[in-house]
Amino acid sequence: MISNNPNTEPPSLQIGHARSRYPVIQGGMGVGISMSGLASAVARAGGIGVVASVLIGLNEKDFHKNPREATFRALDNEIRRAKELSGGGPIGVNIMVALQDYQEMVRISAEAGADIIISGAGLPLKLPGMIPEGCETALVPIVSSGRAAGLLCRRWKEHYDRLPDGFVVEGPKAGGHLGFKAEDLFKPEFQVENLVKEVIEAVKPWEDANSCHIPVVAAGGIYTGEDIYRFIKMGAAGVQMGTRFVATHECDASDEFKQAYLKATEDDVMIIKSPVGLPGRALKGAFLEKMARGEKHPKKCAYKCIKTCRYPDTPYCIGMALINAQRGNLGAGFVFCGENVHRIDKIVSVQELMDELMDGYRQAAAREVASAAAV
Repeated sequence: MISNNPNTEPPSLQIGHARSRYPVIQGGMGVGISMSGLASAVARAGGIGVVASVLIGLNEKDFHKNPREATFRALDNEIRRAKELSGGGPIGVNIMVALQDYQEMVRISAEAGADIIISGAGLPLKLPGMIPEGCETALVPIVSSGRAAGLLCRRWKEHYDRLPDGFVVEGPKAGGHLGFKAEDLFKPEFQVENLVKEVIEAVKPWEDANSCHIPVVAAGGIYTGEDIYRFIKMGAAGVQMGTRFVATHECDASDEFKQAYLKATEDDVMIIKSPVGLPGRALKGAFLEKMARGEKHPKKCAYKCIKTCRYPDTPYCIGMALINAQRGNLGAGFVFCGENVHRIDKIVSVQELMDELMDGYRQAAAREVASAAAV
């Protein structure tokens, strides 16, 4: 471990009133992958833990009879439990704009004490107006362009007299649904390194005009402490990481789900066309092979979770497929993953992972300090 040289120490991350010791946000992975168990462990280890709201009620006994009520109850319970177990570390909630019950989930999250709401899968143009009076929840949109960041700054300032408390800039190497056209996923101009610079430039005039700092967080394909250092040097305030946190003991996914990550090779990763109309990155498997042959069709819709879902026209219910995968039934579902999933070779604790990442950061910083001193 590198000694505590102030020039090599990772910075803290401040978003609104929330501050984490390290500049790491654990990505919100929906359908039961990142719940209070994982989020609270990340917060205790010095990062920002994130509970994912989509289909969070899947383990409630009445989910199939009363999916909305079960989802709302579970969301409130998971946030409060994560806060209780976080050791005082910040807890965020990921809420997709595309969710059918978006506004209600925002209200519940704020009232349950979420420190941060991170919101993507659409532009959260009206998000500030959904926060109940008296709640100090920080609001962080997920964007994939400087144009989107600038638009949100302008609209929020005009309509709510506030600016975003930060931005997560997600590139096309991320797991799950991707906010890009399939043909753009591998183009250099859409890679997160370029997008981060673009967003930093887009928000700077708003920072200058309002004498504030709007932290920009890089996401998608970030794997090592050296990667984190590289983005911090680039001007990012921190990073968001999802895939690596799946391979932890505290992750709320089943062992079968985690083992799929351990067994994955580079050739197992594929881009799929999701029933919700977006490309997504997932692991090959029997279920997706059946989908490609046109063998599966949805038998029922447990909960119309996405506004734009046209259930009768979809080849399968992605919600049920992801629920099955989370529970370990990979024959009836599939696993979302980031591009670097094939690099994972063991399951560790969240603390061990955070220690590895921060040691990697310090080592990268120390090499640069030594290189500069040698010149």
